Amino acid sequence: MDSDGSINIVIVVQARTSSSRLPNKIFLPLSGEPLLVRMMERILAAKTAATVVVATSTEEDDDAVEELCEDYGYNCFRGSLENLLERHYLAGLEYKADVVVKIPSDCPLIDPAIIDKVINFYIQNKDKFDYVSNLHPPTYPDGNDVEVIPMHILKITYENALMNMELEHTTPYIWERPDEFRIGNVQWETGLDYSMTYRFTIDYKEDYEFIKTVYDELYEKNNLFGLDDILKLLEEKPEIKKINEKYLGVNWYRNHLDDLKTISPEDTRLI
Repeated sequence: MDSDGSINIVIVVQARTSSSRLPNKIFLPLSGEPLLVRMMERILAAKTAATVVVATSTEEDDDAVEELCEDYGYNCFRGSLENLLERHYLAGLEYKADVVVKIPSDCPLIDPAIIDKVINFYIQNKDKFDYVSNLHPPTYPDGNDVEVIPMHILKITYENALMNMELEHTTPYIWERPDEFRIGNVQWETGLDYSMTYRFTIDYKEDYEFIKTVYDELYEKNNLFGLDDILKLLEEKPEIKKINEKYLGVNWYRNHLDDLKTISPEDTRLI
C-alpha cells in the first residue's frame, strides 16, 4: 500500500500463442486489430486505477506477444509457460502489487463495467475477504472473468499449491478451501444466471466466429459496447448466438471433476 493509503492494483492478462485448441487465437483479427489488442482496449477502459500487464511465457513462440506489447506500449512480463500461479505471483512482485487481478486473454468481450464492479467490491470489503471474483458461483455470461487476489494470499498460494491444476489455473488452491480463506463473490445484479447458457469466451473456431460477428455488428457504432449491447444484439439476431452454442457450458472444470471439491458436474459440460 502506498504512503497515501491507496492500493497498488495490477491487472494481469495471461496470454500465450500455444493454445492447443485454437493456436494463435490472441492474434486473430477483430475489427482490424489482433484479438489481444481489442481485449486490452476494453480492460484499459475500466475506470479503476490499475497497472495492466500482459503476462506471457518465456518460450520462443511467445516472443511475438512481447513484440506486440512493445508495438502498442503495453507492459509485458514473461514467466513459466505451464505454471500460471508462478507467472501471476512473479508479475505481482515485479510491479509491486498489493493486489493482483487475474483476467485471462480469452475474454475479448469482457465489459469494463464488470471489471470495475468486481475490483470495487473487493476494495470496499478488503477487510472481509481474502479473494473476490465473479466466478464462485458464476452468473455473468462466460467470458467476463475477474478474480482479485491480495498479494499476501497469492504468496501463501504460491508457497503451498502442489497440484498441477492449482499451478495451471492460479486460484483453485484458494477457492477450493473456503474453510481456510474468506471467499467473496459478485453476482450479476439482474438476478439472472447466464454462465452456462451464453458463451463469450474463445477456445474454438466457432467461438471466434461468434465474437468476430459481434464485433462486426457493434464495434463501429460503439467501440466499448457493453454486456447489455451484446445481449440486445443476440435478442434481435438469435442466429448469432447459435454460432457457438454447441460449446455452451464447456469449461476447464470438466477435466478435473475428480479433484475439485467445490465444483459439481452441473457446473460444466462435456463436449
